[in-house]
Amino acid sequence: MDVKTILSKVDHTLLSQTATWEEIKTICDDAITYGCASACIPASYVKQAKQYVGEKLAVCTVIGFPNGYSTTSSKCFEAADAVKNGADEIDMVINIGWLKAQRYDDILSEINAVKKACNGRLLKVIIETCLLTREEKIKMCDIVSSSDADFIKTSTGFSTGGATKDDIRLFKEHIRNGKKIKAAGGIASLEDAVEFISLGADRLGTSRIVKIIKSKQ
Repeated sequence: MDVKTILSKVDHTLLSQTATWEEIKTICDDAITYGCASACIPASYVKQAKQYVGEKLAVCTVIGFPNGYSTTSSKCFEAADAVKNGADEIDMVINIGWLKAQRYDDILSEINAVKKACNGRLLKVIIETCLLTREEKIKMCDIVSSSDADFIKTSTGFSTGGATKDDIRLFKEHIRNGKKIKAAGGIASLEDAVEFISLGADRLGTSRIVKIIKSKQ
């Protein structure tokens, strides 16, 4: 797999609490230079970033992030606000407590409500795999498959672990209806990236891949 193919699947990501505009600007510049799928950045920078990149790059942001337990109305407002500011893609965090309590219909309804607020933009659903049992991961594959969302995503990168190869294998086995897979968190090398893609990931949430490529030039 060539480097260009890998980079085309990367959401070049900076979600640090200390991120400055200069750092976000660099993320955007590098994402354009290296042909990434998007730049994934905090919502407070979306408007400035979209004005900066125009149509040269998709801008992605996160809502209900990183804990997922804000209200559905709050998540919908965040999504609509991000879209108004120019976001092309939205990554939302599920209410993990609802999953633990088997409130499956509530999770599905929330995903669909957020998707509606996205006004046609791409929606990825973060399920935070490191906090879930195997059965809960399979259930979330079923819920996302039945939803209006576009992707299931492993992780925020802010909890106890990131994407694993086993999680992507499990997603690939259980995801349906054309939904895609995003692996995020802990993708540390080109070898990792190739393996995640080969296992079925359509997107990779990472900052390290671009850094690796830059360091080799």
